[in-house]
Amino acid sequence: MTDKSSPRAESAGRSQRAWQRMLSGRRLDLLDPSPRDIEIEDIAHGLARVARWNGQTVGEHAFSVAQHALVVEDIATSMQTDLTRRWQLAALLHDAPEYVIGDLISPFKAAIGLDYKAFELKLLEAIHRRFGLPPSLPDRVTAAIKAADRIAAYYEATQLAGFTVAEASRYFGTPRSLPAALSDRLDALDPVPVSEAQARFLARFQELFEE
Repeated sequence: MTDKSSPRAESAGRSQRAWQRMLSGRRLDLLDPSPRDIEIEDIAHGLARVARWNGQTVGEHAFSVAQHALVVEDIATSMQTDLTRRWQLAALLHDAPEYVIGDLISPFKAAIGLDYKAFELKLLEAIHRRFGLPPSLPDRVTAAIKAADRIAAYYEATQLAGFTVAEASRYFGTPRSLPAALSDRLDALDPVPVSEAQARFLARFQELFEE
């Protein structure tokens, strides 16, 4: 029989919390995130230090999630010229939860299952509310961001992560009908230092965010 007055029983009876203290001083409850505890400086700092592809990319520097976010926003904006600044901001923030939960590769996310995705989505919704976006995006915007994400993954895979064109096409599809200027930028992908990725991400956020 369990002693209900024991510390273990008291602990089991409490609702779970998983706190993360941020450099801003905020304490974010990862299981029940509040928009009030989310700061863009913390997001930029974290994303610039999270490596895409588990760090398995060429070059002196890791290819960060912050840099990936900039690439996805660039693709979405170039491919969908009618995207408003609001939806461009949504593209920039599409992987923002990874500033605290990291960037798990897609096969591992699938293995973990729906609980992880629900957790990630809850955090993304809080981030959206913090920066004036709807918790759920319109289907058209979601589709545009997903398409841009796959194009980014294809180019990151072939330019940085050692995939052959055939492998990348099999996993991510073959990008088609890209504007020439965008294609040139993607062909020239190059990981940048952490400080530069962080600064670029923050600068682009300031351009897009409308208080």
